[in-house]
Amino acid sequence: MAAHSVEDIKRQSGRLRGTLVESLGNQITGALAEDDQTLIKYHGSYQQDDRDIRDERRRQKLEPAYSFMIRTRTPGGVVTPAQWLKLDAIATTYAERGLRVTTRQAFQYHGVIKGELKATMQAINAALIDTLAACGDVNRNIAVAANPYLSAVHTQVQAQAEALSKHLLPNSRAYYEIWLDEEKVAGSGEEEEPIYGAVYLPRKFKIGFAVPPSNDVDVFAQDLGYIAIIENGKLAGYNVSVGGGMGATHGDPETYPRLANVIGFITPDQVIAVGEAVVTTQRDWGNRAVRKRARLKYTIDDHGLENFRDEVAKRAGIAFGPARAYAFDHNADQFGWSQGDDGLWHLTLRIIAGRIWDRDGVEHLTGLRRIAALLDEAGGRSEFRLTANQNLLIANLDASQRDAIDALVREYALDTHTAASPARKAALACVALPTCGLAMAEAERYLPAFVDRIEALLSTHGLDGADLHIRLSGCPNGCSRPYLGEIALVGKAPGRYNLMIGADHRGQRLNTLYRENIDEAAILATLDPLFARYAAERGASERFGDFLVRAGVVAVDVSGSRTLPLELVA
Repeated sequence: MAAHSVEDIKRQSGRLRGTLVESLGNQITGALAEDDQTLIKYHGSYQQDDRDIRDERRRQKLEPAYSFMIRTRTPGGVVTPAQWLKLDAIATTYAERGLRVTTRQAFQYHGVIKGELKATMQAINAALIDTLAACGDVNRNIAVAANPYLSAVHTQVQAQAEALSKHLLPNSRAYYEIWLDEEKVAGSGEEEEPIYGAVYLPRKFKIGFAVPPSNDVDVFAQDLGYIAIIENGKLAGYNVSVGGGMGATHGDPETYPRLANVIGFITPDQVIAVGEAVVTTQRDWGNRAVRKRARLKYTIDDHGLENFRDEVAKRAGIAFGPARAYAFDHNADQFGWSQGDDGLWHLTLRIIAGRIWDRDGVEHLTGLRRIAALLDEAGGRSEFRLTANQNLLIANLDASQRDAIDALVREYALDTHTAASPARKAALACVALPTCGLAMAEAERYLPAFVDRIEALLSTHGLDGADLHIRLSGCPNGCSRPYLGEIALVGKAPGRYNLMIGADHRGQRLNTLYRENIDEAAILATLDPLFARYAAERGASERFGDFLVRAGVVAVDVSGSRTLPLELVA
């Protein structure tokens, strides 16, 4: 019998084992048992089905076309060329639609059937990558700035993120028993979980490391953020931010997106202690009665920021120093070639909605396979870095390697950033339909067409090349961080969206609900006069989101962590 709540399922799971082995062995259905559909998330996978054909299969009296999404745990999105080749082979062997870069710098595979799920998991682990804790009520994949300029600082920040990721892993051996055939030992199902406890966290938990001046990880959207403070070219420590989160529920004022608050400065040696203290405080203080109010942002709002900061300091055994000065210039990626301060070169490529595949005569998956093979054969320090904006860096190259890489980039049409507008390069979208069970409207599949419409509208006002941040989400949960878009669509129903406007371009201001539940024609009709005003009234170098605030189209509340429609501001 299925348990009655997620909390019950976790408590009764035998440390995340449940009946997953039995579910995987059941050949009658392509699905897992109901409770196991929750538990498999902690192992890095979601059960899904193809919603494009769901109704037709129902008419044929067939069960849904079940398959599984698998997400990797790759802190900072860093993989070697050899790992890339293995991940590519997995995509072509077991998955549909190639590789997908997520907004948390992980890879996602879609369309893996239940009978091949274990083999796929084993292949991922054979690449020295795992999927443990990539989903579920635990710390998820840690995001890290892809900053290629300050090479030594980036290396240090990446290493600290990896160490924190490892420290916050669940202690259960369930993952290794179920997927990697590790032998069960006495006490399996009763392991101590010193950080997570018997029922893990109340909800998912996200961490990001930012390296100013780039906020490419949208650090204020994270439950816990570490903002690198660089003094005299060296990492002095971090400003710590807490309480960010993008998820919300349509029509429920008790849920909302929130930007994190900076609570003080720490030194590099305090990163793990503070991370554990924030996680355990959320474990103990978080709302377990109302799941949609269980994220850290609500814990902080319910208990008070100062109380939360004091509790974290006590548990970590530290005293927060005063926050130190920093400045973010942008939260997008910078494309093309750049050189680090160590002399090595980095190439940032635009990946449309993070999807890497061979389709419609374009062979991006094949092209990157050839680049990975070239780099793997050459050896050296080269690596691939996924960005939190769903793009890709080919990093740490010698100057002598640039010509060969450029030739392959051109041959396989991977240089989409060279002709793309700033708005197109910065656009983000979640997967949404047909696989995401939460999606209410299209996102990834609609993104290219929507950007086409926006660019055509901009052109009518002489705004060709305007640098806009556009984000699409199929539902209000916020995987594509839509509430930080200067223009964002949040799915409400098929073909209908909430139009959100007015965020800034640094990830430091949320946008506002401007029109609710409207279709494409109404969206464009709403934006048309706003673009006209922007063209006529903008200041020099003024961004669209900033103009909307200055012109009074939207207003920021006094806390700065939320934005409200103008009529709601006293």
